[in-house]
Amino acid sequence: MVVALGISGGIAAYKACEIIRGLDKAGVEVQTILSRGGARFITPLTLQTLSRNTVLSDRTGPGDGGAVRHIDLTRRIDVFAVAPATANFLAKFARGIADDFLSTFYISVTAPVVVAPAMNSRMWDHPATRENLAILKARGTRSLEPESGWLAEQEQGVGRLADPERIVQAILEEAEISSLLANLHVVVTAGPTREPLDPVRFRSNRSSGRMGFSLASAAARRGARVTLITGPVGLHTPRGVRRIDVESSAEMRKAVLESRADADAVIMAAAVSDYIPPRSEGKIKKGAAEIDLRLSRGPDILMELGQSRGSEILIGFAAETENLLDNARDKLARKNLDFIVANDISVPGIGMEAGENEVTILDREGNTHPVPRAPKEQIAGRILDHVFRGRSR
Repeated sequence: MVVALGISGGIAAYKACEIIRGLDKAGVEVQTILSRGGARFITPLTLQTLSRNTVLSDRTGPGDGGAVRHIDLTRRIDVFAVAPATANFLAKFARGIADDFLSTFYISVTAPVVVAPAMNSRMWDHPATRENLAILKARGTRSLEPESGWLAEQEQGVGRLADPERIVQAILEEAEISSLLANLHVVVTAGPTREPLDPVRFRSNRSSGRMGFSLASAAARRGARVTLITGPVGLHTPRGVRRIDVESSAEMRKAVLESRADADAVIMAAAVSDYIPPRSEGKIKKGAAEIDLRLSRGPDILMELGQSRGSEILIGFAAETENLLDNARDKLARKNLDFIVANDISVPGIGMEAGENEVTILDREGNTHPVPRAPKEQIAGRILDHVFRGRSR
């Protein structure tokens, strides 16, 4: 197992020594990458002595055989971690700025990424830092939030680097799961569909796409090749995920049927419109006090997949307001699914447009597996762990 450990400029840089020792004890090879700022707090010689590897930095040139060192390293690592991660490097990573070795390495990495921020509490609480971290999390980056305590500026607050043991454990966990779904193609749908009424108006629903995007991110982190088919949402594409944008239910159906050809699993988390209005070629003008719309049934993509399925695992979602488990069991059977994820969207704070969810996973054998309320990123991981449980690495 190989881990690339980035060290950016902050007083907590000295704690990288403990992280290297912890990884070394776990049998992990550590390749350190030291930023210019980091080199002002800890010497390359110290890191080289502990890791037994030459330290990479802005001064690093092409490797043996002419290979570019940062690309060569990305092919070998299981995890890329940055500890401490300063506000500056969180901003660089979030915005794709690559003006030094460490930030250039980041945008070349396809392995799981772990960041452990450390900074003054005022910097940690700044909206820009929060926004940058949210972008990274949406891409699948794991963040170990800083701890509260005495800071270098002689004041108390949140901003201290997470305990090195926590960081080591997180890195090992990410490395452990990074190949669980290797060699599998997972297709995920997300978000709403829009059914046009005229060139200006459309009919849609409240789906934010967060659950589907979280599932796509979690599958990619586990080593799967992921195709994400999404309706109109304002979310960042998770790291390592191929994204296909669609708008209508007809467009989503076409993309799903084309993508499922070699899929090992299809996860239909999108809220596809059940009914479609007639479309006017011109804008509907304000006139009569009332207007009648006759809606027709839209495509039932999940039913179609169940009727024509091959060996792929098929997972659906059931968003209900009443009789949750009964309705979910009926949908599971009618649509010939392997699993269905049921959630009660009448409960405030979970489900559509929310950052959290609480679900029950049902399978065709009649088993139920409740997943308690948690952020959707965690729910996604629990769903995949349950669906693919027992799969050997």
